[in-house]
Amino acid sequence: MGELRELKFASERYWKKELSAGELEETGRQLRARHWKLQRDAGIDYIPSNDFSFYDGLLDTACLLGMIPERYRKLNLSPLDTYFSMARGYQGEAGDVKALAMKKWFNTNYHYMVPEIEDSCEIALEGTKPFDEYDEAAELGITTKPVMAGPFTLLKLARFTGNKRAEDVKNEVICAYREILRKFDDRKAEWIEFDEPSLVRDLGEEDSRLFHDLYFDILSGKGGVKVLLQTYFGDMRDCYEAITALPFDGIGLDFVEGRQSLPLLKTYGFPQDKVLFAGVVNGKNIWKNHYAGTLELAEKIQNEAGEVVLSTSCSLLHVPCTLKNETKLEEQYRRYFAFAEEKLSELADIRAVLESEEPGKQEAYLSNQRVFGEARGGQNPAVRERVNSLGEKEFTRLPKFEEREAIQKKRFGLPLLPTTTIGSFPQTKEVRANRSAYKKGQIDERQYQEFNCRKIEECIRLQEELGLDVLVHGEFERNDMVEYFGECLDGFLFTEKAWVQSYGTRCVKPPVIWGDISRRRPMTVSYAAYAQSLTEKPVKGMLTGPVTILNWSFPREDISLKECACQIGLAIRDEVLDLEAAGIGIIQIDEAALREKLPLRRQDWREDYLSWAIPAFRLVHSGVKAETQIHTHMCYSEFGDIIEDIDRMDADVITFEASRSDLTILDALNQCGFRTEVGPGVYDIHSPRIPSTEEIVDALEKMLSKIPAEKLWVNPDCGLKTRGEEETAPSLRNMVLAAEIVRAAR
Repeated sequence: MGELRELKFASERYWKKELSAGELEETGRQLRARHWKLQRDAGIDYIPSNDFSFYDGLLDTACLLGMIPERYRKLNLSPLDTYFSMARGYQGEAGDVKALAMKKWFNTNYHYMVPEIEDSCEIALEGTKPFDEYDEAAELGITTKPVMAGPFTLLKLARFTGNKRAEDVKNEVICAYREILRKFDDRKAEWIEFDEPSLVRDLGEEDSRLFHDLYFDILSGKGGVKVLLQTYFGDMRDCYEAITALPFDGIGLDFVEGRQSLPLLKTYGFPQDKVLFAGVVNGKNIWKNHYAGTLELAEKIQNEAGEVVLSTSCSLLHVPCTLKNETKLEEQYRRYFAFAEEKLSELADIRAVLESEEPGKQEAYLSNQRVFGEARGGQNPAVRERVNSLGEKEFTRLPKFEEREAIQKKRFGLPLLPTTTIGSFPQTKEVRANRSAYKKGQIDERQYQEFNCRKIEECIRLQEELGLDVLVHGEFERNDMVEYFGECLDGFLFTEKAWVQSYGTRCVKPPVIWGDISRRRPMTVSYAAYAQSLTEKPVKGMLTGPVTILNWSFPREDISLKECACQIGLAIRDEVLDLEAAGIGIIQIDEAALREKLPLRRQDWREDYLSWAIPAFRLVHSGVKAETQIHTHMCYSEFGDIIEDIDRMDADVITFEASRSDLTILDALNQCGFRTEVGPGVYDIHSPRIPSTEEIVDALEKMLSKIPAEKLWVNPDCGLKTRGEEETAPSLRNMVLAAEIVRAAR
């Protein structure tokens, strides 16, 4: 995106037809040049190219190989606009198509576009992007290591929409990757990196065979190019021996999240004819590297391998660009952090210290030791005592779900297929300007709140006019569903420009969990109560759950995630009880990120994560009355394999992302006997297109073939914050009309 999100703003101007394609491309060229030079000047030896993307790297690979579904080709748009239609959907003179599905990238907060492989798809090298960008860097005098998604991960993450499967397209993929190697060999490229993070997941025999077949043939045609197999987010415990036996020239291992990476190295050794790219600097968190521990690790790695290249554990996509823009962050905090640029310096420091004759006397090492030798602060004994005193009753809600469900249906008297939204309404320029003016001291708190109350009233009246059954206040006071709560809680730090890409041009600024967390005052009660005073219809109180606040922040490393989640959970519990006392009968506690930090290996799910993540949510709502209805929401993740655990959250209503995944979650709900009322999203809010009434009716009919009508809610996929007002009202109007049509037919 660039340190000031230059690509975001250029892309969005292009979509609004305020910028030409040539001008957008020029922005990309400037950013690539800046980042290549930055890495060169930092002393990075293996500088990547083809890691730039206008939207998503996996989508880039799909387009490169001609994996463009026919519905997008038929639009007859330019290659760039076809690409964006796959990413964002398209609605215009050329046609009307939804975007590709979007899912979370392994255990990160980044989203990737899911490639589709139709039966008619012919996979072959079709584009030139990696070669163009390699040549572009070469013209600047910078030799790069081209990077792209590997064939195994591409096929594992792709969605096969017809009868074809990976085995059916394997030979086409092999030919395409061999052609890529040939073109780089012609350019005298020294290295090419194929990223294969799917290797750190559980692999079966079929997976191992597919991987072997792909690379056995691809590597046989690599010519003079050296091939680096790069893994990250875990270890290769299922396939280490088999993969190190293949003729890769280099293998990249993650020694931060890869629990077994070092034991595998010690047990099986590492081929002396290969280069080990050792991920020793955390690419996903923003805390300064502790040199003493990393130096000890690096020495152990060197004892087991020949040539070793020091690296970050994964792409630096997952951390902010640079600390230099954080002018308001006090030095007492700043000295503990390392963003992307600073991690480049850490790699240089670690190498210099390792190469010195007296590592312990190097100033870089001594300076680092001073930071880690000091007490950091942020402890709150009262918070820790409250967590330690938690018992079983704080995690158990009574009465049981079935009894609560009957009580709530009687209280609210909602129609069949009740309609609602997920929470936020469009954050217009006017809304953002009001918040900015308040933060800059240009208006006082009374003026700020009066504006928000006017917007809340407008939002309530709009929802009443549209005919929604359960309303929301619109969240005009919130810049972000996590940052807002962090600002109201003790224990968090905030940055000015530490943006991280979430998907496409959507960037977030994750809070930093610095110390023990507690609530110092009510956070949402006044706005929720005001909204409820404006209408006879129920208004949902809107909160973010403890696991999502934890997962969408940069977490501490000095206490366990479980303890941190319980601290946040107690703070949100206090807010839930205050909302209930203020007369709010429906409270939504979003756990959008519940699945994101689920360990990549199934054997670690319950012991290492779900054993505390599910109870943390139950802690939040276990104290409410039977007639108070608790909702939660989960977005872009795959839920089928943890549906039973989600049911154990003991919410009354759960809404899911579903529209981009063709409602495949419905089968999983049925298979496990899901008892909770559900609202699978009926249309995609991450796309600017307006769904038709007929389209939503079709979705509801499909849902009703698998979900009892008395269990089904009707809602969009997610909050409407990122949408424009011109799209929001017609989309919701069509949704309400669709619900009325289906309701009347029953």
